[in-house]
Amino acid sequence: MRRERDGLWKARRSISPSLARKAPNKLGEDITVPRDAIPEVVQRLRDISARHGLPIVIFGHAGDGNLHPNILFDKRRPEQWAKAERMVAEIFDAALALGGTLSGEHGVGLLKRPYLQRALGPVSVEIQRRIKQALDPMNILNPGKMFPE
Repeated sequence: MRRERDGLWKARRSISPSLARKAPNKLGEDITVPRDAIPEVVQRLRDISARHGLPIVIFGHAGDGNLHPNILFDKRRPEQWAKAERMVAEIFDAALALGGTLSGEHGVGLLKRPYLQRALGPVSVEIQRRIKQALDPMNILNPGKMFPE
């Protein structure tokens, strides 16, 4: 049992580093969907990949719907970075359309910021903005990261 568990963990830890053999760069994302929506979101990710011509490798914590789609590309080719940015937007749209969220564990950063209000609604975003203001009145903690200046 322990040997099997260790083997599974080794395989999981090897996924991300092994992607460097397929492409020099990867844009790793984090979305979560209801478990029963996993097959549909996987199909949508495959469609996004096919439409844009860049591979998406999907792994994560499928038991709770937390998936890590990784777009493989070459940063030295500006057209591939532009495609990756468009693909990420479609990935977020797919997660939200299926009742999911923008993040299951990694949080919202600059790339996800434009989708925050759509994902949470204006009231929730305003409450979070007020909490940040109350806890960080001088705006020294990650200024401009979650909320635009």
